[in-house]
Amino acid sequence: MKVITFGEVMLRLSPPGVERFVQTDSLTMHFGGTEANVAVSLAQLGLETAHVTRFPDHALGRSAAGYLRQYGVGTQHIRFGDGRLGLYFLETGAGSRASQIIYDRVDSAFSRITPNDIDWEVVLSGADWFHWTGITPALSQGAADCLLAGIQTANRLGVPVSGDIVYRSNLWQYGRTPQEIMPALTEGCTLVLGNKALFSELYGVVGSTFIEAGRAMMKRFPTLKYITDTKRNSLSASHNELSAKLFDGNTVHKSRVYSIQPIVDRIGTGDAYMAGLIYGLLTFNDPQRAVEFGAAASALKHTIPGDVNLATVSEIETLEAGDSSGKLRR
Repeated sequence: MKVITFGEVMLRLSPPGVERFVQTDSLTMHFGGTEANVAVSLAQLGLETAHVTRFPDHALGRSAAGYLRQYGVGTQHIRFGDGRLGLYFLETGAGSRASQIIYDRVDSAFSRITPNDIDWEVVLSGADWFHWTGITPALSQGAADCLLAGIQTANRLGVPVSGDIVYRSNLWQYGRTPQEIMPALTEGCTLVLGNKALFSELYGVVGSTFIEAGRAMMKRFPTLKYITDTKRNSLSASHNELSAKLFDGNTVHKSRVYSIQPIVDRIGTGDAYMAGLIYGLLTFNDPQRAVEFGAAASALKHTIPGDVNLATVSEIETLEAGDSSGKLRR
């Protein structure tokens, strides 16, 4: 199986452990981006993946590409050019103190991408899945146009498309609104991650329940086969409860509730869920098993530092089967 992802990769800078910005004199460096996180996670699960993006043509951009290669993600479709590498700063919370993120990504190299930069026919040849998120079209008109070209090419080639439609309203700074851009992107999707509020805000699709909203979405966008969402109960910054659900047009398949304590790193847990769900849909031919695998993958990501889920299939299946003991293996 081969999965293609498309989106920006940033440099993450964090104080060590749970220190605050004001007290640290050093920052730990990771690379991450929501779509690339999905690609890395799927590569750890044994799928062939490739990430499409644009980096600055300097040492940091090359390092970011090397980071993806390190974890088995194909980088043959990455472009290099002018612009800067986007940054974000993370202060990790603990107990009753919440984590906080500061973004510094204006005029990044990725935001300067155009449809002419990517030959989607080549990129998607032989692909089994294409994944995007609502962050990408928020960054520039060029990024939105390039994404639309990718989705349309995937549709022509019969490649399933998933979209995490969380759109980050504060990122839309180039004169367009998500309500103008997102519907055309969603028209080509097989699977979307979202909730009733998002469906109403973005598309004017209304439903009093998840099932009603899901059916209304499938009527509005006939290519949709699945609607999914996660539910998080934040008891503290160090203790969350997580579950997921998947609607297939007839049935809502629900995972069990995972109690996660302590949380090592919450960043990328939604991406871990999408990766696990995509893996499940491609591998199991069983929606219930797929959503359970995705939720277990997300729960395990909370225990791994950095943006990406480095859990294996066997580790996820162990947790999925109910073994959360963390017992030492020899």
